[in-house]
Amino acid sequence: TGPMSSECLGNLLRITLSAEYFEDKYLSFSVVDQTGIAWELDEAMASQCGYTVTYSNWSNIEFRASALSCHSRLEKDVFTVTIQIKASHTPDMKNAETHLKSASCHYGPWSPRELVCESNYMEVSVRREVPQTVEDFIQDEPEDWTLAFPEAKTGEASIWQIVFHQPEEKKALLVSDAWSAGYGLNTTDTRVLLRIPYTAVQIQLIEAQGITFSAVRSSTFYKQQWMILVVDTAVACPVDGVDYANKTIIWTVPKYIQPLSAGATSFKDVLVEAGVDLHKLSAKEMASRKYVLSNDLNAITMKIPIGAEGGYYKTSVSSGQYGAKYTIKLFLEHQWEDNKWGLTKHTIIKEIETPFEQVELATINNSNLSARLINVTVGTFLPDVELVNLTIEGATVAVAEAVQHGYLTYEIRYANGSKAYVIQVPFDAPSVKKEYMRADMRAYTLNVTLAFITHPTSETFTVPVITVSTIKDAVLPSARGFCDGRNLQLIITRGNVDQNWLPFISDWHLTPEAAQKYNYNLRDNGTHWAISVPFLSSHVNYEDFHTSGIKASLHLSLKDGITLANRRDFSISCRFSPSELIQCLPNGTVVITAVKLVGIADLDTSLLVLRDRQCKPSLVTEKTATFKFNVNTCGTSRKFNSTTMTYENDVLYFRPGNDTPVYQLKFVCLYTIKQTVDVRYESKKNPPPSIKPGFGALALSLKLFKEKSYSDPYQESEYPVVKYLREALYFEVELLQPEDARLELNLDDCWATNSQRQDSLPQWPILINGCENSEDSYRTVFHEVNYSLRVKFPQHLKRFEVEMFTFVQGTTLLQE
Repeated sequence: TGPMSSECLGNLLRITLSAEYFEDKYLSFSVVDQTGIAWELDEAMASQCGYTVTYSNWSNIEFRASALSCHSRLEKDVFTVTIQIKASHTPDMKNAETHLKSASCHYGPWSPRELVCESNYMEVSVRREVPQTVEDFIQDEPEDWTLAFPEAKTGEASIWQIVFHQPEEKKALLVSDAWSAGYGLNTTDTRVLLRIPYTAVQIQLIEAQGITFSAVRSSTFYKQQWMILVVDTAVACPVDGVDYANKTIIWTVPKYIQPLSAGATSFKDVLVEAGVDLHKLSAKEMASRKYVLSNDLNAITMKIPIGAEGGYYKTSVSSGQYGAKYTIKLFLEHQWEDNKWGLTKHTIIKEIETPFEQVELATINNSNLSARLINVTVGTFLPDVELVNLTIEGATVAVAEAVQHGYLTYEIRYANGSKAYVIQVPFDAPSVKKEYMRADMRAYTLNVTLAFITHPTSETFTVPVITVSTIKDAVLPSARGFCDGRNLQLIITRGNVDQNWLPFISDWHLTPEAAQKYNYNLRDNGTHWAISVPFLSSHVNYEDFHTSGIKASLHLSLKDGITLANRRDFSISCRFSPSELIQCLPNGTVVITAVKLVGIADLDTSLLVLRDRQCKPSLVTEKTATFKFNVNTCGTSRKFNSTTMTYENDVLYFRPGNDTPVYQLKFVCLYTIKQTVDVRYESKKNPPPSIKPGFGALALSLKLFKEKSYSDPYQESEYPVVKYLREALYFEVELLQPEDARLELNLDDCWATNSQRQDSLPQWPILINGCENSEDSYRTVFHEVNYSLRVKFPQHLKRFEVEMFTFVQGTTLLQE
């Protein structure tokens, strides 16, 4: 009922704080005395004054108070306790809410001696209605009291003293000294109380039937009128006595131990009761839970199956591993009669926690392939676990921030209080690894580490989550090939699986640098690869040759960039004209290139010869051998007819010791004997100058100007230049060297690319054969160049204007 509820449990009052209300809040406990003063509790004060603060059932908080606690108000058989709780969201307790709770409990009748073993203190209270004098007192060691008596007499009138009996000494403390040492002493009209924390100096550890007890033997003295009164305030509480066997908790408590039985000679059990969470259980209730309570001659034993009703599991972490411990709060009440005290009531509260047991967590992949959403459920967890952060690709982010990385997390709660966590991530999230598997299958791997914290112990542990989902969505690269007169061409359209695939010819990685070395043309615009390889190249295979041509092929593989596993193979085969291998020059010189066929793997091109085996190749590569000779040498034969001279020879290859060639390439050169050539000649005086093709070094410059006046060019420091679409760009091309007035600069082709490489794709022509591009929506505009102080030779300059544009593919802007 509300944030706090109270319950009377014999000589204890319990106030329970609601976990839902006080969750994630910092708490401060105070006890309010009869004058209204609030005394803030700490551990020392709680154990001295008879208060206990503990957790129950994962995160509920319990406050327990003894009937004879320091600040309780006792009237007849009713005791009242008032507590004040402050709750704040910050550890400095600013803006704290204050809650008051007062509760009263009836307790009685009291036994002559009552012993309480709480979790943080031991308490003994004895009746003082008929105090015993020293002369009449019955004890097992009379010298203890003889030595204590003079110490008591030295005290002032009505001042309490307590004497501790230890094997090596007897020590007397005044009440004020005992209080300063952490002991709790109190008296009512009918009872004398001593409360001892488990950390007290005078505690002795004794054994009974192999079980250890914390024990204190003490006597409390006071003067009342003309009498010196003494009270035996011995107390003992079991420290251990818990064993585990066959998934069962076995709790054993010996009976009638020293010093509780000192001076008594006869004992009789009156009552043995037990329960859970301070609630007594009947024999029928115990049987239904499979509890066993046995009362033997010398000991009381409880057996509880691990996991039984009444206890609960709580999360535990050991060496970073997630696990659980079973916890149950037992209590035992043993009442007996003896010939010294009459009736003694001994209440023992025992919280038992089983050893750590590792728990395997399930990870269930419920990914939605149609929605392209990875959906993973991790659990089941106990209610005291909270997910606090995720580690994604080495970066740790809080749960609230994970959504910015595409990770949505939420909690599923089950009827029994347990819960699981669901992680949802799109398949296309950058942190999801995508890997081509086979055929049209791709694997999507989620690799994330979840970090958890337990409440209230604040232990932490992590759970790695690795799931793999396969989808039929792989688009493999495809290719088309063709050949022109001198090159084999492959154009590969990229798919969605080859981002890390690399092109290889055989085992040779085809990089732009390597392609340039062999005079290959390799272009990659992000969506396509274009490869052009000359017909006579070291990476071209030659399969056969006939009069119809030479069959040449180029084989290209795409390999995984990490494992170098072969992923995709492409090839192009074409027949090239035999004229590509032979040149018959007019002066009788023949240049013939022989190629190595794939069917003769052991052929050494340097050992190829002509019919005259002394004629060897002048140029050799791994796959070709080039001969250059005159038709009248090297065993060349010739034939004549009425119109032509025919010269024949063979390129041959012999294996050592064998005169039969395994390779023979026959070639023929034809020369026309009688050929009439008509030459038209016309004589003219002073023929006009003509332009002849030639070679030479030219120095050119290309500049971008700011205005149409072409007076202010952009400087190097001003690049890159930012322009809006359709804004004018003013270009000027100038011939710098040679400074020859007879020369005129003419522009042939001019084009724009999406990168700094002039051969990259895509391209857009600005000038074609010296003219504007007729397919362009905004035509290039030429500007006249006139003589000026800066322009010495107008014919050496060309100026034109282009409107700013960008490359697009469909509706997508292409960027380098």
